[in-house]
Amino acid sequence: MSILKPYLLQTLKELALLGAMRNKIEISSNELAKQLQTSQQTASRYLLYLDNGEMITRELGIKKQLIQITDLGSEALDEEFSEYKQIFDLPSKVVFKGIIVSGMGEGKYYTEQSGYVDQFKTKLGFIPYPGTLNVEIDFIERNKLRLLKNYGGIIIDEFTTKNRTFGRVMCFNATINMSKGAIVLPWRSHYSHILELISPHHLRKKLHLNDGDMVEIVIYLDE
Repeated sequence: MSILKPYLLQTLKELALLGAMRNKIEISSNELAKQLQTSQQTASRYLLYLDNGEMITRELGIKKQLIQITDLGSEALDEEFSEYKQIFDLPSKVVFKGIIVSGMGEGKYYTEQSGYVDQFKTKLGFIPYPGTLNVEIDFIERNKLRLLKNYGGIIIDEFTTKNRTFGRVMCFNATINMSKGAIVLPWRSHYSHILELISPHHLRKKLHLNDGDMVEIVIYLDE
């Protein structure tokens, strides 16, 4: 299923709240616009997009449209519900999907620092292959990073060398395409659309990954 734009998903939610999951509802685009707090023209356009995408059916009623959510639209709402349920039920794992991208080469420098390496070995159970694997996630997926930081992970403490101080990071055990590793979140950074992964393996080589390849990252909160 293609990912719906947030405004289309919100339109589906409003229609569902009005009863369109089980029955045909009678509603004008102007009435829907008030529910969505947008213009009548915009609401009409949203309905057209959903109709073309086979998320809803529309019929001409006596004065208004008769609209019902299709099985495809219902699946989109069910997927959204599952994600919210995952958040509020405090799951044992969080799943990200993204594409492989090249970094700036800084990951190798940081993962070779003994102050980090010793802690990775003790707290994660492995010495990372020098460098990080960078995965670009969708903008909306950053909400899951807030969940992770609020949950709390494995803390790698800051340390100081002769030349500089290296900051604290938070780690979570993870797999990428089923291969062992961990994600590393800088303690004081903004939420990024790039996930950095470390692993005892050279992941690009082991998993035959190239820039642009889609991967699945499963983060385990109870480990």
